[in-house]
Amino acid sequence: MSLEFISLENIQEIAHQYGYWAVFLGILLENLGIPIPGETVTLVGGFLAGSHELNYWLVLGDAIAGAVIGGIFGYWVGRIGGWSMLVRLGSLFRISETRLLNIKEQFSDNAAKAVFFGRFLALLRIFAAPLAGIAEMPFGKFCLYNLAGASTWASVMVTLAFFAGRIISLEQLVAWVSKFAIAALLIVVAIIAIPLWLEARQVNRTAGE
Repeated sequence: MSLEFISLENIQEIAHQYGYWAVFLGILLENLGIPIPGETVTLVGGFLAGSHELNYWLVLGDAIAGAVIGGIFGYWVGRIGGWSMLVRLGSLFRISETRLLNIKEQFSDNAAKAVFFGRFLALLRIFAAPLAGIAEMPFGKFCLYNLAGASTWASVMVTLAFFAGRIISLEQLVAWVSKFAIAALLIVVAIIAIPLWLEARQVNRTAGE
């Protein structure tokens, strides 16, 4: 999710003006939960590298560094104050603390996958690190998967923009990547939600007998 008033043209202008700093800060701020379109900034950086305006390896290094550092900050935000905030939000939506504890336990079992693959999913890229902190995922384990996920994600995004930018327009590339991230998120939500719905339905049916 990004700030709507930051258009692709504005991002390109910022990337032209600030270069590697734009890539680094863009993805770092997004990982801190600030609605900056970090993914788009990274794609623009790869695109500019493909047109020889920036260096591919420096863009890639900045994207990885921004994602890793942002993820670490996000983790500690979740670890230090995330649970109390989540409980307060849960009370607003009438979700009991017991239910939140169950959700926390379920996420904890899949935290490593969420941190790694979450980089490629809309919204989860922002919230995976704080959720890992809330779930009290061991910090060393988090750092390992955070680095692996950030490196894989950045390599795919920067390389894709580097080469695909020579074939299709930047606007089309950004649109395709955004649609993929949203579609992947919906698929993951369906995979998680449908079994839970079926389980709840079975419990209600059993209770009614």
